[in-house]
Amino acid sequence: MKRKILLSAVATLFSASLVSAQVDFDKGGSFNLQEALSVAAPVVPAAPKAESVNKTAGGTAEWTIMVFLNGKNNLEKYGLKDFNEMEQVGSTGKVNIVVEMGRMDGYDTSDGNWTGVRRYLVKKDSDTSKVTSPVVQDLGMIDMGDYNSVIAFGKWAKEKYPAKKYMLILWNHGAGWLKAMGPLSASKGISYDDQSGNHINTPQMATILKEIGGVNVLGSDACLMQMAEVDYEVKPYVEYIVGSEETEPGDGYTYNTFLSPVVSNPTMNPETLAKTAVNAYSDHYESQDGGYTQSYVKASAIPQLLKLTNDFAYAITQANDSVAAKYGRDNAVKFAYAENKDLYHFTQLVLEKTNSADVKAKGQALMNFITGDLVGLSRSKDEAGSYWSEANPLSKAKGIAIYIPSTKVPDSYKEMQWATYSNWDEFVDWLAK
Repeated sequence: MKRKILLSAVATLFSASLVSAQVDFDKGGSFNLQEALSVAAPVVPAAPKAESVNKTAGGTAEWTIMVFLNGKNNLEKYGLKDFNEMEQVGSTGKVNIVVEMGRMDGYDTSDGNWTGVRRYLVKKDSDTSKVTSPVVQDLGMIDMGDYNSVIAFGKWAKEKYPAKKYMLILWNHGAGWLKAMGPLSASKGISYDDQSGNHINTPQMATILKEIGGVNVLGSDACLMQMAEVDYEVKPYVEYIVGSEETEPGDGYTYNTFLSPVVSNPTMNPETLAKTAVNAYSDHYESQDGGYTQSYVKASAIPQLLKLTNDFAYAITQANDSVAAKYGRDNAVKFAYAENKDLYHFTQLVLEKTNSADVKAKGQALMNFITGDLVGLSRSKDEAGSYWSEANPLSKAKGIAIYIPSTKVPDSYKEMQWATYSNWDEFVDWLAK
């Protein structure tokens, strides 16, 4: 989160056996297919079953929606606005809306200019300029860039407000995966705390979800988080993942239009709630000039995404079709960080240039899977009258981004599960030669 502020602050292989081998495409002619296939493959972490992601379910409520609202940065005023949107709906006997919000000196002085971190049960009111919900806990000034803070919040919320189903929303700046220049360059993730200088990285997101017993829906009210690398990391602990490939406007979610249908129909299942979140966000920004992206991904399909992506990459290397691949890399829909590309559009462009029947077959299988089994709903719109949008139409995005720079990947990229269990990093390095 979120576009205008962020832009001002920063300008299973083709076979599971090859995952184990960690085949290096750079080896070229020295690669022996039979040797690779003879190596025993490790067990790739499976996607969760529905009943495994919600171990502390209970109580009479249908949903507890937990919002970790880190306003300890230049998004503070939007955090207050979003909290007031939540209060337009409020908690009910069937839906608990629980918020942990932080503020600090130096940004917004409205609504009493209080500082620190507080926990709330959101109550309905008609005052859109002041938070009136009761403070359930005052935590003082804690670090909201520390993943342990989210773990503590999630455990507390589940214990105090048990429900049959849970959603966790991480609210703040987000950066997906990219090593870039600027204040967010140390490593990519979410929930940047300007006071501590800390933030939550992608592997820590998985730790959070594991420690709190998983959730049914994970939402990132933050920029650039709907990426293969992020989704693969968190998939064992969630059923559906809602996020944006592109940056979000400062306003982010419109919580009143998202939460109202949930309160009206509290028995909705997790996939319906994920779809509701995507539609509420998209409907709001459809009426504005700015472009946007928003989608939800099915966690159970993510292991197959790895396999089909690797099948496609392997076919390209076997055809030695770097020309088509570079064309796709250089012209695919890109986002605020140009190394983040829409995976579907990248694949589509490669298929337009390749003469290899195998590349075409593997690419078409990947594209069909993205729009079929993986992405439940993807909505996007081009920015009106924008040169950026004309040259880079967001409307071509299909709901899942991937890191594909024109240079070799940094070592820190390889710390993520996606790099461990796939050879996407080797493919990117091969293409960068």
